Amino acid sequence: MSASLFSAALCVARRDLTAALRRAQDVLTPVIFFAIVVSLFPLGVGPEPGVLATLAPGVVWVAALLATMLSLNRLFANDYADGTLEQLLLAPHPLGVLVLAKVAAHWLLTGLPLVLLSPLLALQMQLPAAGMPALVLSLLLGTPVLSLLGATGAALTLGLRGGGVLVSLLVLPLYTPVLIFGAGSVAAAVTGLDTEAHFSLLGAFLVLALSFAPWATAAALRVSLD
Repeated sequence: MSASLFSAALCVARRDLTAALRRAQDVLTPVIFFAIVVSLFPLGVGPEPGVLATLAPGVVWVAALLATMLSLNRLFANDYADGTLEQLLLAPHPLGVLVLAKVAAHWLLTGLPLVLLSPLLALQMQLPAAGMPALVLSLLLGTPVLSLLGATGAALTLGLRGGGVLVSLLVLPLYTPVLIFGAGSVAAAVTGLDTEAHFSLLGAFLVLALSFAPWATAAALRVSLD
């Protein structure tokens, strides 16, 4: 990556971070939603520690998935409304790299706070200590994949009426393998099974998503703006 391209990508990421931090509700909404969803389960299924511990990996992962989806609509919407997205398309830099910078900013604002908050909520769900490292590591590998795949869905539905629902229909099937192996790694760690295969697959998903999703998103943005 040349110095000018790296500088452009850094400017895009910094701009998105600054704009989002000025709208605190955009940053806090997914985190609060994540905390509320996980907190409701002990009220719904009861305080039995064994039941909560069994449900904890799936509950935390599903809540993280839904919280990520909640923030996808604004990934390109503001830039689309104020014309910034058209300027990015006209910039003399590969659009895929600029998209990757925007997705990185999205993960820092949405995915990373969920990762940091997950151990506290997992304690509420009575997750054994043996599962905590696996939970954090699986979310560190999995939430960037959710942002990358979600960006493609958000780009495909940009400007469409009912785009939020369409994004859900498009990306939920793609999220399923990440959810299965993410929650599965935590469950395997709790029961003392080997988690290497789960993390290897999550790492492979991340590499594939980093390789293809930014370029697919860039192509979708060009189609949406034509």
